[in-house]
Amino acid sequence: MKLLVTGGAGFIGANFIRYLLSQRPDVELTNLDKLTYAGNLENLADVADNLRYRFVRGDIADAALVNELVGSGFDAVVNFAAETHVDRSIEDACPFIRTNIVGTHTLLEAARTHRLSLFVQISTDEVYGSAAAGQSFTEDAPLNPSSPYAASKAAADLLVLSYINTYKLPAIILRCTNNYGPYQFPEKLIPLMLANALEDKPLPVYGDGQHERDWVYVEDYCRATVLALERGRVGEIYNVSSGNSRPNLEIVRTLLKLLGKPESLIRFVEDRPGHDRRYALESSKIRALGWQPQLSFEEGIQRTIAWYRANADWLARTRSGEYRLYYQRHYERRQETIAKLVHGA
Repeated sequence: MKLLVTGGAGFIGANFIRYLLSQRPDVELTNLDKLTYAGNLENLADVADNLRYRFVRGDIADAALVNELVGSGFDAVVNFAAETHVDRSIEDACPFIRTNIVGTHTLLEAARTHRLSLFVQISTDEVYGSAAAGQSFTEDAPLNPSSPYAASKAAADLLVLSYINTYKLPAIILRCTNNYGPYQFPEKLIPLMLANALEDKPLPVYGDGQHERDWVYVEDYCRATVLALERGRVGEIYNVSSGNSRPNLEIVRTLLKLLGKPESLIRFVEDRPGHDRRYALESSKIRALGWQPQLSFEEGIQRTIAWYRANADWLARTRSGEYRLYYQRHYERRQETIAKLVHGA
């Protein structure tokens, strides 16, 4: 199978690429990534020289590049590429509109033009908005996004559905709850709190800390994505949730306890605008395909803490932005070497 993975230098995309290369010896992967602030080639340093993997730097909203790539022959596209941080979308929605909406449309057009066999759109539970106590959203629940980020992802989902209905494009949408695990950019809750706690810095918690999220270990979500690729039904939406639903404050206190740090590091800060109180998904459809999470939250968070402790240098470089300069130079040198080999220079 030949796959084009977009946004593969980000958190979930990089874990997905690493997982597929280790579990599917017949898979060849091309990773298209713009390398924005959260895209980090260091996340894939251990597979950079794998003969079944190649990296292409580029923007999914670049129609010429996307058309050329998709036209070169792939069995499927998995679109992880997205601007994802709600706080950033509140400050400036423009990058979210360009990548999440225009970029998805560009990919869909290329997929339609070249009669792609399968398009997998990676979405989010945030498109449904906040769930009432005791409520879990099914795949046919109305979309009610609260933030510019969530609205951009909902718009992308609707574009995918329109291409399914109008052009009969073979596509699947996956909507997942919060992922956590190795290589997550430290602006998200768990890696941010881990990084601050390890340095004995204050841990900022929005509002009263009772905003509730369901947590899926990233490798479990990678398994769900592979399952959708191999066994998913074209035209379907699949919710992915683990049942590990906890308030943010409980997550923060758990991290402090496991790190042996005092709760006095917690700082309650003003809540952000449009902050959804609770997310919850009903995921019987993906489970009917044979998926279920393999890691409990307790085991997953222990693995996550161990990884961040063992990769303190990665965390320091990522927080400082140093990795961007280092890996840009590494990428340029590698491209020069490839060019010399190809042209015999």
